[in-house]
Amino acid sequence: MVNLRKLTEKINIEYPFTGELSFDEPMARHTTFKVGGLADLWIRPGRDGFPEYTGCLLRAARDAGVPVFILGGGANIVVSDRGIRGIVLDTGAWTGCSYDDRGVRILSGTPADAAAEETAGKNLGGLEFLAGMPGSIGGAVWMNARCYEKSVSDILTETEILGGDYLPRWVTANPGDFAYKLSPFQRMDTVILSARFALEKQSGELLRETAAARRADRESKGQYRFPSAGSAFKNNRDFGKPTGKIVDELGLKGLRRGGAQVAPWHGNFIINTGGATAADIRGLVEEIREKTAAAAGFILEPEILFVGDWG
Repeated sequence: MVNLRKLTEKINIEYPFTGELSFDEPMARHTTFKVGGLADLWIRPGRDGFPEYTGCLLRAARDAGVPVFILGGGANIVVSDRGIRGIVLDTGAWTGCSYDDRGVRILSGTPADAAAEETAGKNLGGLEFLAGMPGSIGGAVWMNARCYEKSVSDILTETEILGGDYLPRWVTANPGDFAYKLSPFQRMDTVILSARFALEKQSGELLRETAAARRADRESKGQYRFPSAGSAFKNNRDFGKPTGKIVDELGLKGLRRGGAQVAPWHGNFIINTGGATAADIRGLVEEIREKTAAAAGFILEPEILFVGDWG
């Protein structure tokens, strides 16, 4: 195994590090599910020089054969109880919005809810559907997040990524490259640095009212009652009804495995009732899939991503 302390020292010679760094970092601190083992090395570079330091880090890690996992808001993942080998690069300090005649540029670590609030304050509409959504803008672009009948790709015009040369470049958003909760970045080994959106001038007061209604709706659905990742499974229109309704009709609400449970009030939420392990959550996901396939013939596709060392 590569000595990660020496690797970071080597990187610092090329580009001095500012930010936070921790060896054997519990990933339960960095996910909305509040589960996950230790990351060999967790790094959250400071905002100043983030692209330059990230490029140096990725290049050094590639040369040393060390895997790097890119962490956004930790809102759609379950990290293995065995943790993550190599480096976790946390984008949480790379935040902010800027405006020009090409649209609004939002840095990838910016919380989605904060981006919705910020742009509404500028009387710019389009992102309010993300209000109350946990996670980051980078994660929302990567997943092509969708809710309230709207997808990120509907308003995305460009995405800034680190190219193969570890230098920033812009990629024009081609609608044909996106689908339901799918983006081209899921097939790329890259880091999303920022995204530019085409927003429309609207009443800031109305936008804030809409955003508040979205947050209230999420709260009424119990999204914040317990640690979770929101929807556990994707909705498939071919099934004729939302996944939550399918699970509900099969009587699976309340189903438990260890500390993980199908939320008693919503069939598509899996919650950490306290003390759940990543294995509990994954086991419950598989049990739901098996029972649904046997009873209804539907093969549910998880929206949750299982990452890290699963053995």
